[in-house]
Amino acid sequence: ERCAPELRQQPQREAAGQVPRPDPAHGPGTSLRDILGEEDEQDRVPPEKLQLLGESEELRDLLLNPHLQQLLLTIDQAQDKSSLMRRFMQEPLFVEFADCCLSIVEPPEKENVLPE
Repeated sequence: ERCAPELRQQPQREAAGQVPRPDPAHGPGTSLRDILGEEDEQDRVPPEKLQLLGESEELRDLLLNPHLQQLLLTIDQAQDKSSLMRRFMQEPLFVEFADCCLSIVEPPEKENVLPE
């Protein structure tokens, strides 16, 4: 009986924005495609392509390098990632890592190949 007044006030609180409502766009069963807009999708790598990164021996070999591991940890922990990325893009080892990742997720189109 004590709960009855509280239950009657619940819809009023929700309408006033006092009770947080679950966000249906980010609830269970929501896919990444539902959350991202089309413009966001252009800069995203599909999960199937990301899976290829984990299967690459060349990338695994690069990631064994302790200097590269330190660079990646530094970026991950940095507050200002964009300026650090600009600086690291001058590092040959980091460029090699980035090129390797890009060649896996976006293989270069074959140029000057005659059709069979």
